[in-house]
Amino acid sequence: MKILLKNALATRRLGIILGETLNMNSVILLEGDLGTGKTTLVQGIGEGLGVNETIVSPTFTIINEYTQARFPLYHLDLYRLAEREIVALNLETYWEGLEVAPGIVAIEWAQRMPYKPSSYLTIHLTDDNRDIEASNSSIRFAEIIPFNCIVSEKILSLAEEYHCQ
Repeated sequence: MKILLKNALATRRLGIILGETLNMNSVILLEGDLGTGKTTLVQGIGEGLGVNETIVSPTFTIINEYTQARFPLYHLDLYRLAEREIVALNLETYWEGLEVAPGIVAIEWAQRMPYKPSSYLTIHLTDDNRDIEASNSSIRFAEIIPFNCIVSEKILSLAEEYHCQ
């Protein structure tokens, strides 16, 4: 399903709905170019979970953990890492919830992952720059692709409301 995101607020709104509706042990694989709204979406997820801390991109820290919410949010960014460095992170410890408390795992630049969990939600964010000169803003889209998981009715209704072909 593809959802039109008219602005950063719509991207954050989608994240809030995800944070409110996703189950513990959910993994979100975020894909998209620089500036397409991956961190904005995670900020919304945190808001939907009740995270009170400021959520920032973990580009240099690699992993930010927000544990004071309905359940934890683990925000990872693989942008600067080589495949062997990603393997060394033992990402499965986050989605299996064996060494850390179970929560939602949101991974930016997930297309760099050499392996994936058994179930996840891929969200591919794109930015259509064709209308920037005319409207002084760009149009964003979120393509949501579930793999061995169920998307909530609230997300499905949002997709129907802002559906694009």
